[in-house]
Amino acid sequence: MEDIWSHFGQWWAVAVWIIMFGVFLAFIPFYKKSQIKPAGAFMAFVVALAFEMFGIPLSMYVITWVFGYTLPEGVLWGHTLVQYIGYWGTYFGSALYIIGGILIILGWRNIHKHYWSKEAGKGRLVTGGIYAYIRHPQYTGFLLITLGMIFEWATIPLLIMWPILVVLYYRLAKKEEQYMEEEFGPEYIKYKSKTGMFLPIKYSLRRMSF
Repeated sequence: MEDIWSHFGQWWAVAVWIIMFGVFLAFIPFYKKSQIKPAGAFMAFVVALAFEMFGIPLSMYVITWVFGYTLPEGVLWGHTLVQYIGYWGTYFGSALYIIGGILIILGWRNIHKHYWSKEAGKGRLVTGGIYAYIRHPQYTGFLLITLGMIFEWATIPLLIMWPILVVLYYRLAKKEEQYMEEEFGPEYIKYKSKTGMFLPIKYSLRRMSF
């Protein structure tokens, strides 16, 4: 039992985890104030994971207190479903971290170079690179990273917070698309009809039709 609990109470690890993702988020500047709320929810997600991964297994305590049932390792704490799939949850989660990080970086570089860095009214509609496939690669990246955290270390707070995070980024994406339609008009509407919001679904279907 001592070995199982040995990784808890490591508050330095909690701090390192939070700082690591905080620094990553700090290098992704916000173009509009409306992006701050989803970014704050993302960091709350990170903090909740760090707290239960290295600090205190709160989800396990809650289940034990409410139902009087002690959870085995891997169910809502520890490495998710480790007794069934080994550490594949961690491996899959790590893959989602990498894919999500790449999407965020590629999306930020592309839109910063061709839109954000230009003077008002001189930025052009970005439709190349990763934006040829999806309209909001950065938001997809953040959602994949947080989903990866669930695969690695599912907890009650994360399972509650992730759908909320999806709603926040969806609403932000819809709001930004309204701004783009006002700025670029038919050009953006045409681009929007050929791409998916978070996944390259429309692009794939269009390609398959040829």
